[in-house]
Amino acid sequence: MGKYPVTQREYQSVIGSNPSHFKGDTLPVEYVSWFDTIITYCNKLSEREGLSPAYTINGSDVIWDRNANGYRLPTEAEWEYACRAGTATPFNKGDNTSEANYNGDYPYNNNIKGILRERTRPVGSFALNAWGLYDMHGNVWEWCWDWYGDYDTVDLNNPKGASSGFSVWLAGELGIIRM
Repeated sequence: MGKYPVTQREYQSVIGSNPSHFKGDTLPVEYVSWFDTIITYCNKLSEREGLSPAYTINGSDVIWDRNANGYRLPTEAEWEYACRAGTATPFNKGDNTSEANYNGDYPYNNNIKGILRERTRPVGSFALNAWGLYDMHGNVWEWCWDWYGDYDTVDLNNPKGASSGFSVWLAGELGIIRM
């Protein structure tokens, strides 16, 4: 998992354009679709670095080659595991957090109100978690590979995501993994 979310500078260097609403080289890329993220960014970045792309497109189907060594999106379970960094609280810093970019008028679990920043912040603006990953609780939303749904209660060490459910953006922007 990348230490920081993908910046607009990084995204533009691979794709040649910047779809973001809030502009800035060190801001996280935003306004990218799940499909565009996989095809245009993960695969092109993999190819540029001489790696095997993780995804194959077959019509409207995307197939993940789990043996490929290229960049890919994390599964929802991988993202949650990396975000929490060994903690059991709702946020990796406790029950509530000011270390996120969210609508502070609606704090989690009836905690005190937070800051309403109303725009993205440069990557690395919020404290790193115990595993050295920044902005895991938000700056913008993050695409994951699979559906959001209940975890498999049998395979707790490395659960596979739900095979159906609803697509989810998780707080933290475009985060990619290279296997």
